[in-house]
Amino acid sequence: MSDLPGYMRTCLNTGKLLSLAILVSGGIVLQILACALYNNWWPMLSVLTYVLLPMPLLFFAGSNDSIFDESDNSWVNFTKFLTGTSTVGGIAIPSILKHAGVIGWGAFAMELSSYFVFGLTLICYLWMSDEDDYSIL
Repeated sequence: MSDLPGYMRTCLNTGKLLSLAILVSGGIVLQILACALYNNWWPMLSVLTYVLLPMPLLFFAGSNDSIFDESDNSWVNFTKFLTGTSTVGGIAIPSILKHAGVIGWGAFAMELSSYFVFGLTLICYLWMSDEDDYSIL
């Protein structure tokens, strides 16, 4: 990409940002529709996992270590554990609500769709930031 003019690189980076924004807003819409269409706001409980998911990375991981590397640092390992439990909670909460009969199949499907759209957004972000000169993770 270094042979492209500056305005073309800016346009491509803006397109990447726009695609991530569309994916995130699609996940939010699915989350809200899972609640609003079925007049049951219990599925919004899984939003807690979306909020809590980046917190261990922000507080414990630090900027020197990548979460993908092997580490002997106990704080980085604790961060990986908390992030994993938050990730499992994103699927477990709607599953438990469905099993308890609190939500229906439609809301459950929209909740899982929202989770996978957010996961796709994260994977796309990691792929896009890996191509750039900077990276958060």
